[in-house]
Amino acid sequence: MGAEVSGTGYTREQRQRYREKVQQNLDVFERMLATSHFEFDRPMTGMEIELNLVDSDYLPRMGNADVLEKIADPGYQTELGQYNIEFNVSPRPLPGDAALELEEHLRESLNRAESRANEVGAHTVAIGILPTLTPEHFTTEWMSINPRYTALNEAIFNARGEDMFIDIEGPSGERLATYADSIAPESACTSVQLHLQVAPHDFAAHWNAAQALVAPQVAVGANSPYFFGKQLWAETRVELFAQATDTRSIELKNQGVRPRVFFGERWITSIFDLFEENVRYYPALLPETTDEDPVARLEAGEAPALAELRLHNGTVYRWNRPVYDLVDGMPHLRVENRALPAGPSIVDILANAAFYYGVVKMLAEEDRPVWTKMSFPAAEENFRTCAQKGLDARLYWPGYGEVPVDELVLRHLLPLAHTGLERWGVSQAVRDRYLGVIEGRCTSGLNGASWQVACVRRLEERGADRATALRRMLERYVGNMHSNEPVHTWKLPD
Repeated sequence: MGAEVSGTGYTREQRQRYREKVQQNLDVFERMLATSHFEFDRPMTGMEIELNLVDSDYLPRMGNADVLEKIADPGYQTELGQYNIEFNVSPRPLPGDAALELEEHLRESLNRAESRANEVGAHTVAIGILPTLTPEHFTTEWMSINPRYTALNEAIFNARGEDMFIDIEGPSGERLATYADSIAPESACTSVQLHLQVAPHDFAAHWNAAQALVAPQVAVGANSPYFFGKQLWAETRVELFAQATDTRSIELKNQGVRPRVFFGERWITSIFDLFEENVRYYPALLPETTDEDPVARLEAGEAPALAELRLHNGTVYRWNRPVYDLVDGMPHLRVENRALPAGPSIVDILANAAFYYGVVKMLAEEDRPVWTKMSFPAAEENFRTCAQKGLDARLYWPGYGEVPVDELVLRHLLPLAHTGLERWGVSQAVRDRYLGVIEGRCTSGLNGASWQVACVRRLEERGADRATALRRMLERYVGNMHSNEPVHTWKLPD
């Protein structure tokens, strides 16, 4: 969930004032990068996990306010849809057995949340897209009560001037083509967001590394094959999110105007490149200003909040987003990786995280980095291909040419991940447990997406229609999710 806003409509004067403040914030941020001390001596990682709510029939349960009241934990918050909640995991260091302790903490917290949700007739589900969603679920009150969501919805559609056209065709030939009169389809996209705190001079290398890695990362972690009853991409969430938040009319697309969901267009040399690009190319969606004078605060020796710049950054949806934040008055920078879907189980989520943190460290520290040998358009094409086909994808990688993604992971990226985690100081037990899960997916050909598809296909072969098969699959999915066994070991119906 992003920053709170106070209104849903804005005057021309407010927009002009906001533009001026954002530019002022950007100028101050540039000064800070050259002169200020940023916290990075003890690199921290963080995580956000978005969850769906379903009822006893495994259909969307619109009632997150009731569930959150029962959970009564500030770590849980609303998300866009009334059938969504978000769990924010406090930052922690990577070394030693910290990940095993985190796994235990996550299981305890989510088990407690599930128990409390059961008291109001709900179950929690960690999955990229809830497969039992239908268009009918968005014909009644579906949006969480929060001014930010209402303001975003109005801003996006005011910018477009027309309804949203969602058009996605999967490799299997199934296609979804429908119109939406709200950003409701965006609420279907539930993710796990990974944070990595880095020093200013290291940010570009880590962001570039994350951009190069995001394709195999998504292929291995795909968990969103169904939307509105159709089998689409292995990670449909990638394309659905892009289309569901698109502020551009057809004419603006034809002119080459950048979308709000943005892979990027080049490798960077500084975090400033990304914030400057945000300010230069993207009009404000939520032009809320504060009374802070960032220049005065900086000259007084204090770190400014730069609230307008941060709010604006939160409405440009990069798959690897730059983050500026303050903790106890000390500024720090993070790479926020947003490409992964939620689920399938806690051990799967932590396996995805271990793979990401280990490989990114190694790619960022290479003498001749991968991004100096691969064009940015090639990285973007890899990303789309892997989102479409998951573990069946082939992608380009320097030194390997065009290679199956599972072969690239097994031969090259997993060894990098082991070494990278070792350099982080992560224990052998952690490396073996979580990276073994990634290896298991690649050798079995089963991740969340392929398990869902195989399960539905098996149920349909036995005579179930698609809607029934999706409900029965989701029931099995939820049981497996709570077992905390990795998805590549899940059984299919006999």
